[in-house]
Amino acid sequence: MCKEATRLMSLKQDRPLTFQERVSLRLHLSMCGACRECNRQFTLLHEAGRRFGPELDDSEQDDDGH
Repeated sequence: MCKEATRLMSLKQDRPLTFQERVSLRLHLSMCGACRECNRQFTLLHEAGRRFGPELDDSEQDDDGH
């Protein structure tokens, strides 16, 4: 079950989960502390990527703006 929960955690970073997927993930997270921590880490990494991603893209350009 943890493997499926991890798949759903990753998937929700790319697209909204279906109702059934959300229910399944929430149920699992309510019972599994390890997956709750994993979910927290997925969320932090995703937020950091969104926050710092554009800055990294800008820093890769050369002096000519390319």
